Amino acid sequence: MADLKSISDHWGTGDVYARIVKAMEAASISPATVTMEQMAPVDHFHARGFPATVELADALPIAAGDHIVDIGCGIGGPARYLADRFDCRVSGIDITESFVEAANKLTALLKMAGQVEVELGDGQHLPYGDATFEGGYTQHVTMNITNRAQFFGEAFRVLKPGAFFALTEHGLGPQGNPHYPLPWSEDGSGAYLVTPVDTVAYLEGAGFVDVAVEDTGAKYHAGYKRSMELAAQDALPPFGAHILMGQTAPAKTKNAARNIEEGRTHPIQVICYKPR
Repeated sequence: MADLKSISDHWGTGDVYARIVKAMEAASISPATVTMEQMAPVDHFHARGFPATVELADALPIAAGDHIVDIGCGIGGPARYLADRFDCRVSGIDITESFVEAANKLTALLKMAGQVEVELGDGQHLPYGDATFEGGYTQHVTMNITNRAQFFGEAFRVLKPGAFFALTEHGLGPQGNPHYPLPWSEDGSGAYLVTPVDTVAYLEGAGFVDVAVEDTGAKYHAGYKRSMELAAQDALPPFGAHILMGQTAPAKTKNAARNIEEGRTHPIQVICYKPR
């Protein structure tokens, strides 16, 4: 549990919602009238942000009325986007209490409480019944997962037969030993990267089939480089994901790009299915 707490604390402590509202107001965005489009720069707190969520959503077979699970949902942006785009319901779970609180407050602010609900919990021990969901996904969460077999096994358990499961992650590259700090760890503690080949093996070991892997390294490298250029020009917007990354945000971004360049990390997107 101590390890889970340290990982949780790495991602967010204090009043995250208040921090977001303060940045919102600094960007002349009114909390009373804020839209999902205005929230997008902060809402998708994972590598490449909103564009990565849209690309993943484009590949998912979600139908209106489906019930989807978001494992490691952060402040809930992807869950709200999918719920709005596909007219579905999304249940999110995250280990970071300040993120869960912010997620539910932002969901209420955007008047989406009927479609999206977020709760505190561990993806390695999901609080849902067997065969509950028509689909599930996890975005840039697995780098902090100590037990991949347990994590993927739990995802498999709560999905209905024929359901999809999708993930994005920074896998371990052939050169290994990434440079830190990185978005998911300041110094390597709480980081558990595995190679894409190992990720596929864990998924298949859990029972998933038709595992399709897309190499997304070039896209992520370009995204990190763009952020670095904006930071160098002092042109980062007042309302962006960097407000949640802390003072080491520039170093994290620089190392994230460098690790891809040097083959120390290998970003991928994976979509697979539970057999019918």
